[in-house]
Amino acid sequence: QVQLVESGGGLVQAGGSLRLSCAASGSIFSINSMGWYRQAPGKQRELVAIITNSGAGSTNYADSVKGRFTISRDNAKNTVYMQMNSLNPEDTAVYYCNAFIRYNAVGPNFSHWGQGTQVTVSS
Repeated sequence: QVQLVESGGGLVQAGGSLRLSCAASGSIFSINSMGWYRQAPGKQRELVAIITNSGAGSTNYADSVKGRFTISRDNAKNTVYMQMNSLNPEDTAVYYCNAFIRYNAVGPNFSHWGQGTQVTVSS
């Protein structure tokens, strides 16, 4: 059984910052990519940022957050972070952590999701 537990959401004024964390635990052999998605009311879930486990970890960001958000990971802790700066009301959403996890050396990767954490940015 694998769990992803997110933390760090909350209410912040426009221009402020928040740092999200997501820790994976359970029967984990390895974690491939880890990422953050968000879903605003009435909208589809969208990719915010993703980081691979290769080398320094290559990253990819949604255009709307480039230059403001930074994703990073600590492989020893099975944890992914996202530093969010210069937040604006359009960033208000529930943020979900995602990870592709292998349970053993020969099996496939399985996608896992966290429960979501609310980020609200007031104007």
